[in-house]
Amino acid sequence: MKKFLLFLFIVPISYCAQIPVGYYNGTEGLTGYALKSKVHEIISQKIFSYSYSQIGPLYAYTDLDKYYENDNTVLDIYSEKPTEADSYNYNLTQNISSATAEGEGWNKEHGMPQSTYYGIYPMYSDMHYLIPADARINQLRSNYPYARNNGESNVFSNGSKRGKSTTPGYSNLVYEPIDEFKGDVARYLLYFAVRYEGNLNLYNHQLSTMPLDGSEEKAFEDWYITMLKDWNALDPVSQKERDRNNAVFSIQKIRNPFIDHPEWVNMIWSETPDAVAPQAPSNLSISQLGKNFVTLSWTPSSDTDVLGYKIYVNGTYVKYSKTNSVTIDRLSPSTAYNVTVKAYDKGYLLSPDSNQISATTLSTDNFAKDLMITKYIEGTTSSASDVYNTAIEITNLTGHDVNLGNYYLNIEFKGSTSYYLSDPYQLEGKIAHGESIVIINPKSNLAGVDVNQYKFVTNSTPLTFTGSQYVELSYGTKTIKTVSTNNYEMLFETVDAVGSRGISNTNANKSLYRNTNVNNPNTTFTASEWTEYGMNYATGLGSFLVANEPEKVDLAFAIYPNPVSEKLHISGKNLSKVSKVEVYDISGKLLQIIPKAFATENFIDVSSYKAGVYIIAIDGVSYKFIKK
Repeated sequence: MKKFLLFLFIVPISYCAQIPVGYYNGTEGLTGYALKSKVHEIISQKIFSYSYSQIGPLYAYTDLDKYYENDNTVLDIYSEKPTEADSYNYNLTQNISSATAEGEGWNKEHGMPQSTYYGIYPMYSDMHYLIPADARINQLRSNYPYARNNGESNVFSNGSKRGKSTTPGYSNLVYEPIDEFKGDVARYLLYFAVRYEGNLNLYNHQLSTMPLDGSEEKAFEDWYITMLKDWNALDPVSQKERDRNNAVFSIQKIRNPFIDHPEWVNMIWSETPDAVAPQAPSNLSISQLGKNFVTLSWTPSSDTDVLGYKIYVNGTYVKYSKTNSVTIDRLSPSTAYNVTVKAYDKGYLLSPDSNQISATTLSTDNFAKDLMITKYIEGTTSSASDVYNTAIEITNLTGHDVNLGNYYLNIEFKGSTSYYLSDPYQLEGKIAHGESIVIINPKSNLAGVDVNQYKFVTNSTPLTFTGSQYVELSYGTKTIKTVSTNNYEMLFETVDAVGSRGISNTNANKSLYRNTNVNNPNTTFTASEWTEYGMNYATGLGSFLVANEPEKVDLAFAIYPNPVSEKLHISGKNLSKVSKVEVYDISGKLLQIIPKAFATENFIDVSSYKAGVYIIAIDGVSYKFIKK
């Protein structure tokens, strides 16, 4: 890293940012959880996030009082008095870490407590619910829910209070904002439920203080949904909220949809579940087999209120699917797995099990066992020109789509006595086979690179590497930490790495590109797997296969006819170079190995096979066919 002295954090702010034309296209006519999922898709297309330490100065654009006293002091909804002089006011320099009484200073408050998501980015610094608040009230609010209460513990200077809940459905300790800001709170909590749909089940929702219910659709417990809907109606959207939403959108490129469309609160959380469990899905079968994965499909449940399907491997729940297919990955080669599927409906009632399928993974294939880091760029850093050239490229060569929700970027720093992994950054969405994604610092100005073309733009901790740090792609697993309190934590398993742990690495001022002959991630950084380029080199960033491996782009073959009676024909590039064909029954049992199957012809004879469903693996690329 070529370094220049000083640091200046500058974010371009458009004071008159508005809802872009067409921003909410596709929501027309939708209601219920279908509307919620569509809005999630819209607001999650591009993700700009910033370091938690750099949020404070941004409150100059989002949280100054231009509405009540109109004095440009910090607007704190926990202490603001809308109709009279505040008991105290803060300027932006009065940021403190803790306090023993009201009025000593402010700090950053996570409206959705950080214990929910383990303090992980981008949730950790999401400004839609990360607000300035009096430090003492913030401490006392802790991670308790918001709700009406008796105020027996504390009544604060503006009338907000803490005490035992008087809201039906919950009786423990809670914090209650004044009526003027109840709608603000409701709308930023419901924003969280929409923005992070797809990952909500990974969060720490089992805590007694956390009203998330673990579902992706409804998100919150019934009593909380009822209360938030009431608060949304009680306190309509204010000009303050509209202005703040526009300012945060200028910074994060994401809007709070419930400030733009408060009517969507009732439209989404309006589902009326019945008390009848759905019918079981049927005809569960294998669509594709690999060494480390199996893809399954089934006939959907006939019930009209089905939301999705839960998948069980050897009797243990592993994931859910919104469609009638799923890929189960990170499996062991040559291993049998028993799989069943259950439908769940709007009342979260489960169907009986589908038929059970036994799937045995292949012993070998041509795919990567997991995602790979394929580019690492560490270049110029200059506060004078506001530049921070860091980027990571990740590529999927696994042979199937991968859900990114369990994947994280981690970075290791040196403390006073030892090295430690710092705050990770969580990925999200899906990455298709053959696709590359880029995680890039918003301050990058690499030649030929437009930061705005990438989905993941962040200067959170993992994107602040300077070459001496160890950086890894990891897989997170939610694990119980404290049984007595139902407190969970996220444990990380290394998938791929740049640099070595516990040392000062020497990867500054260079770009590392993964070599084309490397087919799998490596938990141990091996320099021979990489080609080194000069500082700020970024050619082909975001297109590993196109730029580096054109020979791997076309992995597909076509098989026909299907169903087949006698000869199964295969077409595709370089068919004569196929080294091996394997045929499996639907359970994954190996039936036949044919070396050099297409050296002289383009078919295999299946006339002797019994009628049924089979898997053909062509150099590890598997397809399903039906024998008539």
